[in-house]
Amino acid sequence: MKLGKFEIYPLTDGFFGLDGGAMFGVVPRVIWEKHHPPDTKNRIRLALGTLLVRAHGYNILVDTGIGNKGDSKFQDIYAIDRTPSLEESLLKHNLTPRDINMVINTHLHLDHAGGDTRMDDHNHIVPTFPSAKYYIQRQEWESAIHPNERTKGSYRLEDFMILQERGLVHFVEGNSQILEGISVIETPGHTRHHQSALVESEGQKALFLGDLIPTTTHIPYPYIMGYDLFPLTTLETKKKILARAYEEHWLLVFQHDPNVRMGYLKQVKGQFAVEEVSEGLG
Repeated sequence: MKLGKFEIYPLTDGFFGLDGGAMFGVVPRVIWEKHHPPDTKNRIRLALGTLLVRAHGYNILVDTGIGNKGDSKFQDIYAIDRTPSLEESLLKHNLTPRDINMVINTHLHLDHAGGDTRMDDHNHIVPTFPSAKYYIQRQEWESAIHPNERTKGSYRLEDFMILQERGLVHFVEGNSQILEGISVIETPGHTRHHQSALVESEGQKALFLGDLIPTTTHIPYPYIMGYDLFPLTTLETKKKILARAYEEHWLLVFQHDPNVRMGYLKQVKGQFAVEEVSEGLG
């Protein structure tokens, strides 16, 4: 899909399952299950979405899915179905992991940075994108390598530590421009230093939301994940981002929605809703 002079392609690393109650926090199951029917273990199906941006001759990837390092127990817990995998999604665009020049991580949770590294044929963990620089908020990195009892289940050191050892990590602090038209903006709440990726070209803007608003069902203000470490911060961030996205007509990319990958905001009876855009999906 064209965005000004750039091209953007929502890709996927497949699907996985998370507890529906945790995904919707204080929202009762009788409401959210209409949109996301749970399985017998109360898990709902979610996409492992990523975004490919082609700009200035570079191939830029935002988030990398869950990757291939999980054992059978891990795959069973999260009902992982990497069909198609991120590598297969890239192939549809005639790209291999070596063709990726930059990776932007919204944060380092296992379903967003799991694909930063991979298990090779010799059972060694190696960078998935060896030609890329990985752009990560410095304080998110610190949170990931020093987790507490509440957060340690969301971070896996094998997803990212080798990147620093190989000199592939580029730390950013706060709102930062990566390239002309490619920037990261702070969107705290899910984690303290969560960031979203903003793509701008010829007056058009697209925002990869990450876990700020993981699905279109999370558009209403009270729909905030139980996984969010700072839910009231999420609320304030959502209000600011949705207001700007509506006023400036941003294309929003939803990372975990199993059905709607991107769309524009509209108002229905005074509430925000999403008008889906489906052209050019990867």
